[in-house]
Amino acid sequence: MAIVKSDIEIARSAAKKPVLEIGAKIGIPPEHLAPYGYDKAKISAEFIRSKQGGKDGKLILVTAVSPTPAGEGKTTTTVGLGDGLNRIGKKAIVCIREASLGPCFGTKGGAAGGGYAQVIPMEDINLHFTGDFHAVTAAHNLLAAMIDNHVYWGNELNLDTRRITWRRVMDMNDRALRDIASSLGGVANGFPRESGFDITVASEVMAILCLATDLSDLEQRLGEIIIGYRFNKTPVYARDLKADKAMAVLLKDAMQPNLVQTLENNPAFVHGGPFANIAHGCNSVVATTTALKLADYVVTEAGFGADLGAEKFFDIKCRKAGLKPAAAVIVATVRAMKMHGGVAKEDLGRENIAAIKAGCANLGRHMENVRQFGVPVVVAINHFTADTEAEIATVKAFVAAHGTEAILCKHWAQGSAGIEELAHKVVALAESGSAQFSPLYEDELSLFDKIETIVKRIYRGAEADADASVREQLRQWEEAGYGNLPVCMAKTQYSFSTNPNLRGAPVNHVVHVREVRLSAGAGFIVAICGEIMTMPGLPKSPSAERIHLNGDGVIEGLF
Repeated sequence: MAIVKSDIEIARSAAKKPVLEIGAKIGIPPEHLAPYGYDKAKISAEFIRSKQGGKDGKLILVTAVSPTPAGEGKTTTTVGLGDGLNRIGKKAIVCIREASLGPCFGTKGGAAGGGYAQVIPMEDINLHFTGDFHAVTAAHNLLAAMIDNHVYWGNELNLDTRRITWRRVMDMNDRALRDIASSLGGVANGFPRESGFDITVASEVMAILCLATDLSDLEQRLGEIIIGYRFNKTPVYARDLKADKAMAVLLKDAMQPNLVQTLENNPAFVHGGPFANIAHGCNSVVATTTALKLADYVVTEAGFGADLGAEKFFDIKCRKAGLKPAAAVIVATVRAMKMHGGVAKEDLGRENIAAIKAGCANLGRHMENVRQFGVPVVVAINHFTADTEAEIATVKAFVAAHGTEAILCKHWAQGSAGIEELAHKVVALAESGSAQFSPLYEDELSLFDKIETIVKRIYRGAEADADASVREQLRQWEEAGYGNLPVCMAKTQYSFSTNPNLRGAPVNHVVHVREVRLSAGAGFIVAICGEIMTMPGLPKSPSAERIHLNGDGVIEGLF
């Protein structure tokens, strides 16, 4: 039996090229790359400005079915498709998010792809990389420190400490920090109050970094952050505390997209990283729009299933950045279809056609949803070695019956050679001119109606439910001029409902909105549904227990 190498072993044995050579392939002169060592670099703001007004390539979105413990391989497929397009002679760039340390040391693992479809250097990308996340953490917590400092020195802005909404963040899963009491220990430490931590990828600063178009836009958006309210309930902004300019200074380098390469030495932009279940789940607008000026095809992904990542990609990122995707790929696996059909993880190795047929309802729902946005769809069946011919044929037949094609992809094991067919299909879809993209709802719709539109049309729920206090808060924001903002749904990624154990394609459930938050700088309203947490916890046996340095000082255990 052939020995299957781990992701990190495959990445470590790759024949990397100098990052300046990767940049040259897409027309970036060396003087506009700031190298971070041999194999990664930041692209200068000056170069990005010089490309404004040029012709755009075609934007391809990779999304997926609702995630399961069986794994779907969305990032792996995104990277593989980018390599596949380059293999068939197209100029393509991959645009994906950076990895958060929380899931990397928790359960999910990193965000660099897998097998022979990875971006490298895998260890750096999954750990500190170029320090972007640390910069976001620092900028966010600088604002938090300035808030408490302002209160300590007399509270000139008359800030009601009971209504401070700005929490702190860290890029780690730590449930103990969800709710805390701060400034304890006496007069010298300030005024005690209740607060808490979110994970960095849930920070509004992260969302702002990924939606800002340049440093000027970044600074303006940072100034628009609402940190809390006065005793008369009027908002206090970051600019009122004179924090926005210093925050922008900390984020100056983080605003520049990161250039790396795939295992096949094709260019990849890895930049930004808001989660898709508690934020908008897309890489940065700057990275995507820059890549579109440099390539014929840009392959990007949106986090988790299409009900979360793709909906937010379309309704938030594309709406705000003026992007028009040409085609979408929905990643599915035979294993995931079995789990959505009711099969336990330990039984996935056995053929089960009936379960696949039942589980395909989830795939069908996502196909229908993406089409609602006017974007043509193809399904990528990410191949696992235990998949049987009959199981693969069952998925293909289901997809065909719903007017779409499903293509078996073996990029994990074969790299670009295993995904050529999908690459040709994507080109055909993108060049067909059939895309008629439009967001799900109009800007003018009321905020609660936007929430209910998503619940009914994307989740297939009976209704959105919210307490009177939530509805009143939305009404007040509308009166304050925020009614035209899109909504960002924060809910479990595992189900169309708010119950993570309700797999498949449930209908007529009620989606309860328990809290709403205004991200005025980012430019959206966050609707927190069900039991979703903005600071995850570690599992009973976290990946951190198995990540280590070997005798040669080399990292082992990352995936």
